[in-house]
Amino acid sequence: MEINLVVVNVGNSRLAVGTFVGGELTGEVERVPLVRREEWAKAVEAAWQRIADRANAAVVAAGVNPDAEAALDQVVSDRLDRRVVWVGRDLDLPIKVLTDEPEKTGVDRVLNMAAAFEQVEGEVVVIDAGTAITIDVCNDAGDFLGGAIAPGVRMQLDALHERTAALPLVPPEAFVPPAEPFGQTTEQAMLHGVYHGVRGMVKELVEAYATKLGRWPEVVATGGDAKVLFDGWEIITRVVPDLTIYGIAKAYADHHIKHGT
Repeated sequence: MEINLVVVNVGNSRLAVGTFVGGELTGEVERVPLVRREEWAKAVEAAWQRIADRANAAVVAAGVNPDAEAALDQVVSDRLDRRVVWVGRDLDLPIKVLTDEPEKTGVDRVLNMAAAFEQVEGEVVVIDAGTAITIDVCNDAGDFLGGAIAPGVRMQLDALHERTAALPLVPPEAFVPPAEPFGQTTEQAMLHGVYHGVRGMVKELVEAYATKLGRWPEVVATGGDAKVLFDGWEIITRVVPDLTIYGIAKAYADHHIKHGT
């Protein structure tokens, strides 16, 4: 079966839209803030044009934001006269979820793990540094075991400003790897605290996971802040910006292979 898909990841703050042509991710993945809904249709239509005349063309999505998911359904129906195929509703999840409440485990976390396990083929930790930061782990069978959820970089910096009287609002573009071991301004001190706090949390959790697994796992990072936080860090095996997009495409392919459709 030839895989020709518009793949949409509906996050907490952004819509990510990618196109698979003949099973290969083609072109740039476009990211549109959720608040700019007037741009969603343009992004989806542009992606669809790459596969509109190809066999088995479909729009496949996964999300963690119900309101935005409903809005995407409407955009795709209005502009493409198609329906969105949703992972977790229309499509089976591609790996087993062994948490206490699998139905409440974020589908994005599961899809990230599925895509990472396909690359690593063994125990792997996946760090998704987006609106929230998740640090999850699977065993050597690819079963999702669980993990940790923490506030993302932007959420932490905004909270420092909003919940104090004097700490400034730090703009997103200011978040870069610190050049010195200590911050010499209030803004730099906030950036140092968040940057090193995230990395310290990751290191502590990966070590705990390794102890439980009995071996050191591969560590894959994704999400909008992954490159700034982790690029070049020896604890990280690789940074894969579009891991969730690959996970959604894998769920689609695996579902159709499983059911022979």
